[in-house]
Amino acid sequence: MTTTRKRLLLPDTMARTGWDFVKTREDVEAISFSPAGPTPEFRALLRDADGVALTSTPLRAADIEAAPRLRAVGRIGVGYDAVDVEALTRRGIPLMTCGTDNSPTVAEYTMFMMLALCKRGAALDALVRQGRWSERYANLSTELLGRTLLILGFGRIGTRVAKRCLAMEMNVEVYDPYVPAETIRSAGCESVADLDAALPRADFVTIHCPKTAETAGMFDESRLARMKPTARLINTARGGIVDEAALYAALAAGNLAGAGIDVFSPEPPLTDNPLFTLQNVIVAPHMAGNSRDSLDRAALTVTRNLLSVLDGAPRREYVVNPEALATHKP
Repeated sequence: MTTTRKRLLLPDTMARTGWDFVKTREDVEAISFSPAGPTPEFRALLRDADGVALTSTPLRAADIEAAPRLRAVGRIGVGYDAVDVEALTRRGIPLMTCGTDNSPTVAEYTMFMMLALCKRGAALDALVRQGRWSERYANLSTELLGRTLLILGFGRIGTRVAKRCLAMEMNVEVYDPYVPAETIRSAGCESVADLDAALPRADFVTIHCPKTAETAGMFDESRLARMKPTARLINTARGGIVDEAALYAALAAGNLAGAGIDVFSPEPPLTDNPLFTLQNVIVAPHMAGNSRDSLDRAALTVTRNLLSVLDGAPRREYVVNPEALATHKP
C-alpha cells in the first residue's frame, strides 16, 4: 500500500534545526522556496503543499485559494498581520505561531536599545576613535536606576521586559487594557488605565503590542507631545504604531531625548528617511526577535506545529484561530 507523502513548503532561510527535524520523517517531503521570490512562483509551489511555513512572505486570500491541499500554515515568529486569517478560517486551516520562541530575544534587544541610548554607546565610541577624548564630559550619560518605564502590552515580551527592568531597579508601569490589573501588580509592576495620563511620568516608553486598527498610529503628534523632553521611545513591535514623521519632528525639536526603532512602515524603509539623520536615534532592520538561538527554536517549533496538524493532533496552544479546528479536515 502506497502512502502519499506530506508536502511542506519551507523558506530556504529557515534555520537548520527545522530542516533536520523534517528529515527524520520518511513520510514528509520538504520543498524550499525563497521568501523574496515572485508571487506567481510561490503560488505555483503552494498548489501541491499540505503545509507552509512563512517568514516575510504574505499569504493572502488569493494564495490560499490557489492551494487546494493546504491544511496547515505556520509563522516563524509571532506576528501575522500579513496573513489573511479569515480566509484560512473559512477553509478550516489553522494558523500557528512560535509562541515564546523569540520573546527573550526581543526583550534583550529592548534592553540593549534602552542602555545604548542612555549610555550614549555610539557617541562615546566615536570620541575615542576620532581622538576627541577631551569632549567626554560635554554630554554625560544617564542611568536606568530609579527611572520610570512604561510598557505598552503585557504579553510574552512585555512581561520579560518588566522582569529585566525591575532587576535594574527601575519603576515599571504597564498599560494593557486586556490584562487584569491584579496580574500586572502581582508581577511587581503598576497598572495604569489611562495611557495619556501615564506618558508624562515615563522616562522610557517601550511598545510590545500587536498592530491592529486600535493601535495603528497610536503614537501620533499629540501623544508624543505628552512625553517629557528627557524621555526615550522604543518600538520593537510593528511599523505604523508610531507616526514616523511626528517622531522625527519631536526628536529634531528637542521635545524627545531619543528613540530606538526596529520596525518601520513601509519595510524596508526608504533610505532617505529623515530619522536616519538624527544622532539620538538607534535603528535596526526588524531584527529584534532574530538571534541564532531564537531562530533555531522557531524553526523547530514551526515544523513541529505543521506536522502536528497533518498528523491529526494539532498543538492547540500555538493556534491563532482555534475556530478553524472545528471544521479542519486532517
